[in-house]
Amino acid sequence: MKILKISGLILLSFFGLILLGLGLAYTPDIPAVEAEMKYMTKESAIISVMDAQVHVRERGQGMPIFLIHGSFASLHTWAEWESELSKQYRTISMDLPGHGLTGPNRSQVYGQNYYRDLVFALADTLKIDSFYVAGNSMGGNVALRMALERPERIKKLILVDAAGSLQPPKPDTTRIQSANSSKGRPWIFRLIAHPAGGKLMTRFTPRFLFKLNLQQVYGNPDLINDDLVDRYSELLRREGNREATLKRLTGGINLTGPSGINERNEITCPTLILWGAKDKWIPLKNGELLNSQIPNSKLIVFPDAGHVPHEEIPTESVQAVLDFLKSSGSIE
Repeated sequence: MKILKISGLILLSFFGLILLGLGLAYTPDIPAVEAEMKYMTKESAIISVMDAQVHVRERGQGMPIFLIHGSFASLHTWAEWESELSKQYRTISMDLPGHGLTGPNRSQVYGQNYYRDLVFALADTLKIDSFYVAGNSMGGNVALRMALERPERIKKLILVDAAGSLQPPKPDTTRIQSANSSKGRPWIFRLIAHPAGGKLMTRFTPRFLFKLNLQQVYGNPDLINDDLVDRYSELLRREGNREATLKRLTGGINLTGPSGINERNEITCPTLILWGAKDKWIPLKNGELLNSQIPNSKLIVFPDAGHVPHEEIPTESVQAVLDFLKSSGSIE
């Protein structure tokens, strides 16, 4: 009898510790108004586009360049680039639906083709016919799809550690991890793809997880500071974003598979491809594949950068962009 009582106490203590741990890990949504008060800037605007209220930031004057962020990010990822590019160009960045201050949309659709159409619709709303476009990671996939869908509107294309390729890689010549295999996907994608993990993520996303994620994304983890971790953490917790992220990622995201959607599968505009050699999410092999598939392209590799060179080494990476935008139509 005494043994049963002791066993019962141990079991109760065990479950008590689990409940305590869950209580400490619980991270509630941040109200939209609270997030806006902290993260909107003087250039911010909320614009109605398709089925979303999109947070947009415009800076500078001149030829427009749209900047499309990657998964889990926001328009803030482009802040350093915007400071330089806006001296000569009109920069337009946005929080894609399910991200940042935009939050979820009405349709609850978050695929790359939807994002492609949304950026074109935003350009139409702003009465911009032709423009440059740059995208990182998932945003690079969106930019690729834009250049394939409406090539007459895209004057120059900039891909920064972009997801996707124009054709499936040949297994006998190119060794690229498939994003559809568990071994090839970053841990955060695998966690969310798991039925239980995805549900838990919508309520339990402690700050330390974002730091771990950024340490994987950055080539030099010493560059990660508290403000950066706070921004990524708090904007994902903006009300509705975690549920939208779950819908987006469980709907399927392919980091290295084909992005082609038209018959020719060909990019016709001059293209600059920037890549961090230490990218753990999308290996450099994918950048090399894109460079081989796009006729008028140039690949620049940053040896010490990871998945987000525009954040990690903004001065060096934006200079490459400025040189490209000033160059003639062909790439040497």
